[in-house]
Amino acid sequence: MHKNEISRRNFVKVTTAGTLGLMTSGDFAYAGGSDALRVGVIGCGGRGTGAARDAVVSSEQVEIVAMGDLFQDRLDASRKALKEEIGDAFKVDDNHAFVGFDAYQQVIGSNVDMVILAAPPGFRPAHFSSAVHAGKHVFMEKPVSVDVAGALEIIAAGEVATQKGLSVVAGTLYRRQPSFVEAIRRIHDGMIGEIVAAQEYYLTGPIWLRERKSGMSDMEWQCRNWYYFTWLSGDHIVEQFVHNIDVINWVFQGHPQSVVAMGGRIARTSPDYGHIYDHFSVEYVYPGDIIVEAKCRQFQGATNRVSNRVVGTKGIADLNPRNSKIRSHDGHVLYEMPEPGGNGYVQEHADLIQSIRDGKPINEAHQIAASTLTAVLGRESAYTGQQLSWDEMMASGLDLVPKTLAFGQMPMPQVPVPGITELSRSAAISAQGME
Repeated sequence: MHKNEISRRNFVKVTTAGTLGLMTSGDFAYAGGSDALRVGVIGCGGRGTGAARDAVVSSEQVEIVAMGDLFQDRLDASRKALKEEIGDAFKVDDNHAFVGFDAYQQVIGSNVDMVILAAPPGFRPAHFSSAVHAGKHVFMEKPVSVDVAGALEIIAAGEVATQKGLSVVAGTLYRRQPSFVEAIRRIHDGMIGEIVAAQEYYLTGPIWLRERKSGMSDMEWQCRNWYYFTWLSGDHIVEQFVHNIDVINWVFQGHPQSVVAMGGRIARTSPDYGHIYDHFSVEYVYPGDIIVEAKCRQFQGATNRVSNRVVGTKGIADLNPRNSKIRSHDGHVLYEMPEPGGNGYVQEHADLIQSIRDGKPINEAHQIAASTLTAVLGRESAYTGQQLSWDEMMASGLDLVPKTLAFGQMPMPQVPVPGITELSRSAAISAQGME
C-alpha cells in the first residue's frame, strides 16, 4: 500500500496491532511529575494551529513535538507560525513533520502523550480510534463525524478510552464559558420551570473558498476545499451549527427523538461551492413533545444572529456567546452574567491537561458524538425532505467516507434534492479505480 493511500476499513489493523488490551484503567500515557507533556498535532490548518497554541498557553510544561497534515504547504505554514508564536515550546524537527493520508499514524507513533485532532471531520473517527488504541489522550475538534458510521466509531473508541483511563475533550467551547455553565445549572435547578420550547440560531456570513488550480486532482481539490463536501465537513449544519445543537442537548440532557427540516442553495449555487446547502431550517422534537426551532445559514450581507433561547413555564433563558440572561415572563431579571472574557478555546485544553496530570480522566466522546448525530439528523431530513426519527437514522448505518483514500479521480457528489434524495443504508463513495 502506497504511503498516501490508506483503507478506512483496515486502519485499526494497520495502526493498533499489539496495542489493544495492553493498557488497563490507570495506565496513563503521561504519568505526571515535572516532565513536559508531549503533544502531537494532526491537521495543521487554522484550527489545528490555534489549538496547538492554546494547549501551550493553557498550562505549564507543554511542548508541541510532532505534526502531520495531508498537504506540505499547510504543514510548513503551521510550523512557521507556531515557531514564532510559542517559542521554546515548539520542538517539531523535520523528522517529526509528516505529510499524507497516513501522517496521523506517524504523529501518533512519535512518542507523544496527547494528540490534537483538527483535520476535516470526515477523518476524525479513524484518527480518534487510532489515537485511543495507541493509548494517547485526545483533544478533538467538533464535530467528530459526518455520518452514523463515524459517530458509532467515536462512541466505541470512547468506551475504549474509558477502559484505558484516557482523557478525551471535545472542542465544544460553550461548555467552558462561565455564563453558559451557570445559566444551564440554574435551568436544570428549575429557575425557568418546566421547559416547553427552545430556539437556536447560527445565522452568519460565508466562509473561505479555495479555487481549484490547474493540475489539481479531484481528491486534492475536495480535500483542500473540504468545507463544501458533506463527506468531509458534514455540511455547515454539522460543522458549525453543532455548537448550538450541543448547547440545546446539554439543556435537555439528551438528544431529540425526531426531526423535520428543509434547506437548500440560493446564494452559493456555483459548483465551486461543492454540493452542500447554504441554509437549513429544522424542527427537532425532544422527549415530552417539546419543539426546538433550529436555523442556520451562511449568506453575505444578511442580518446575523448567533443565539440560543430556552422557554420554560416560569421564564426564559437567553444563552448568547457574550452573555447569558434569565428572566421571568413579566420581564424581571432573575440571573445575568456577561461573559467575563475567559477564553473557552484555552480553557478546554487547561481542563484536559489538568485531568491528565491529576489522573482523573475526562471523557466527552459520547456527548459530542450525540450532538454531532443530532446535526446529522437535521441535515438528512433536509436533504431527503422526509420526517426522520432518531432510530431511523441510526438504523440506516449512513456511511459517507470513501473506503479508500488516495489522490486521483473522485466523483463530484450531486446536490441533494428533497423528495428525491434518499437516506440509504450506506452512501459511501469511492475514488475511481480504488477498492
